[in-house]
Amino acid sequence: MFFQAHLYFAADTISSGESLTQYQSLVSKSGIFQLGFFTPGTSLKYYIGIWYMNKNIPTQSVVWVANRDTPLTDPFSSELKLLDNGNLVLFNSSKIAIWSTNTTSKAINSSEVVLGDDGNLVLRNRVRPSDVFWQSFDYPTHTWLPGGKIRYDSITRNAVSLTSWKNENDPGTGLYSLELDPIRDQYDIVWNRTQRYWTSGQWDGQNFRGVPELRLNSFYNFSYMKNENESYFTYSLYNTSFVYRFVMEVTGQIRQYAWAKGPQNWFLVWSQPRQQCDVYNFCGAFGKCNQNLPFCTCLDGFKPRTPNKWNFADYSGGCVRETSLQCRKDGFSPPQNVKLPANQPSNQQPLAVPSASSADECKLACLNNCSCSAYAYSRGCSVWNGDLLSLQEAPDGDGSGIDLYLRQLAASDNNFPMGKKPLKAFIIVLIAGSSFISILACVFSAYKMKQRGDSGKTRYEGREISLSDLSKTHEVERGKLEIPSFDFNTVSAATKNFSNKLGQGGFGPVYKGKLLDEREIAVKRLSRSSGQGVQEFKNELVLISKLQHRNLVRLLGFCIDKEEMMLLYEYMLNKSLDAYLFDPAKRVLLDWSKRFNIIDGIARGLLYLHRDSRLRVIHRDLKASNILLDEDMNPKISDFGMARIFGGKQILANTNRVVGTYGYMSPEYAMEGIFSEKSDVFSFGVLLLEIVSSKKNNSFCLQEESYNNLLGFGWRLWNENKALELMDPTLVESYNSQELMRCIHMGLLCVQDHALDRPTMSTIVSMLCNDAILPIPKQPAFTLERSCEQPEIPSNINDAISINSITITTPQGR
Repeated sequence: MFFQAHLYFAADTISSGESLTQYQSLVSKSGIFQLGFFTPGTSLKYYIGIWYMNKNIPTQSVVWVANRDTPLTDPFSSELKLLDNGNLVLFNSSKIAIWSTNTTSKAINSSEVVLGDDGNLVLRNRVRPSDVFWQSFDYPTHTWLPGGKIRYDSITRNAVSLTSWKNENDPGTGLYSLELDPIRDQYDIVWNRTQRYWTSGQWDGQNFRGVPELRLNSFYNFSYMKNENESYFTYSLYNTSFVYRFVMEVTGQIRQYAWAKGPQNWFLVWSQPRQQCDVYNFCGAFGKCNQNLPFCTCLDGFKPRTPNKWNFADYSGGCVRETSLQCRKDGFSPPQNVKLPANQPSNQQPLAVPSASSADECKLACLNNCSCSAYAYSRGCSVWNGDLLSLQEAPDGDGSGIDLYLRQLAASDNNFPMGKKPLKAFIIVLIAGSSFISILACVFSAYKMKQRGDSGKTRYEGREISLSDLSKTHEVERGKLEIPSFDFNTVSAATKNFSNKLGQGGFGPVYKGKLLDEREIAVKRLSRSSGQGVQEFKNELVLISKLQHRNLVRLLGFCIDKEEMMLLYEYMLNKSLDAYLFDPAKRVLLDWSKRFNIIDGIARGLLYLHRDSRLRVIHRDLKASNILLDEDMNPKISDFGMARIFGGKQILANTNRVVGTYGYMSPEYAMEGIFSEKSDVFSFGVLLLEIVSSKKNNSFCLQEESYNNLLGFGWRLWNENKALELMDPTLVESYNSQELMRCIHMGLLCVQDHALDRPTMSTIVSMLCNDAILPIPKQPAFTLERSCEQPEIPSNINDAISINSITITTPQGR
């Protein structure tokens, strides 16, 4: 009991003369926030901070840090004490003050510190609580809570702004800040307090022109106040039971999060800039940004300046040359296709060289200037002096990039810039040396493969692949695979020689097994007759190993052995959603609460793929059979063989190879090969209507109605105000009419003909969590009435070969 009494204060207040030690903390009156000592991430340093203590938010989400730039290394003898002079002071183990409120209050011996339910730590007069001497809302760190202000004092010219952490393990003052511009009546994101690279747009009295996400809604109210003394933005919640926060992230993006009570997780409402690579100088000097992981790579001939920080996604140190320059003896790298930032500061602008009328003259102009670091010749000559900042990787074929030639390699290591004879001699030596090395490598490889029994390499579909090929993406990020590999004998033993078959997918058969550590697994074995192959195997292996979310299936490992290629997943006890949804005997087990939980889980999984994951992923084959159910009937999105990663400012893409399943494809994808996030939204809408009705969209038919499409039938019922007739009759005793009607409404919004009319997944998740008014849906795609007569299926249908990777669940004429 004595020990417990020293763990927490009984109240939310520290009175004059009292102190807080390592094993003590303050808790706000309603138990929403807690203040105490904490260590961020894997750090061994201690800080005083405030975080959510609400029992519904189990994860420690820090919202404020006192000593962010002066951490404690020995917390055992440190204390946070309210002195008699009215100041709150943090003392280290040597009794040296390392942080203080530093007020000039005259309330000697009558001060108190109170932690409020709004997350604000207030130092005030105990006798007259309205006398506030200091409050944490005036000194925010990286989080903006409701009631806080982004402020500018016109008299003192002091600003209240948000500043990012240095990295996830260091809450010290970072490079990115959210600041108020009182002249333009907007707020900006600024790099290093000097370079503005994003703005909210001017306040028009109701919202910010550049942030449509913050338009008037039923959750929070933004306001802007301006007078001769100060200017500030603030916001409040209409319903204080909701939890929202803004965070200035280490990535240089401002993000708004909301707490989802159902899945117990923060979900991203919106972020700006939308693309990570639009953040100014995110990758540092001579770093190149792309929308895939890792976000930053060094330009050819450069290496990270601080490799340890890069491992924690802190790229601010940039890159340094691997080889020292020798001025006029230097050469140039092969052309690198890069994009330049849209808004470059004047000191980063390239210098034009009008006298250089050709690429060779441009090259010489750079070579003759020892300060020149790169040149480009595109409609004229441009040269760069000093560091190159904010470069982006240009997507292939979109024409947005330029060929940049970096000055990097010494003459002894590179082509001589002048003269053809040295170049010719160098090429001859290079070819001869390469040939000799290649012969030696082949002999050595053949010897090693003979020793290993060819276990390291194999040929599949006429292509040679190896573990090293498959692990390249992982090696770039971590230097090793993020998931383990298993040998064939281990997988064979776990599945009892592949005797327990669970089912068959487009990838191949799936078997149940159990590893030696008692973990149950599902093994997907690539079939020779599968329309999928090496590329899909690589795709799924790389993607799933990098994605971690409670609503995505978890990949445990893989196996490559000669002609065998297998993926090992966590075993899902209840198999796939379609096994229940479309089975008359089993669908009764899915009451409305289970179905709504499945809908919510799928939506959050897709939101993670589209917005919150390390990779921005378009699934492209979302359907009921690709939704697995665990023992608690929680949904897990699976099968990423067809998925695509989006990068840069990419909003949509086009493909000549249409993949997926008829009935779930959006019209722009099925007809034109154009896909985007809205393609997945369309598939989600179809799936949502299937979950509500227990009817398959691609095999739906009502003879008397001349509808062989669930979307068309649902649209007709909606227009006749009979939408509830779409409901599965087995739900009659368990359904919530408001939730069910909302889901039907959302399903129709998701399957609208035009992609721009469909909501985003962030909007869909928000719709599921609140009762806001939804827009009126327009007519869905593919709703024409057609005959339900089934064409005669040829006897040799099983001999047909798919040439476009489309899964045909029910073969029939289109």
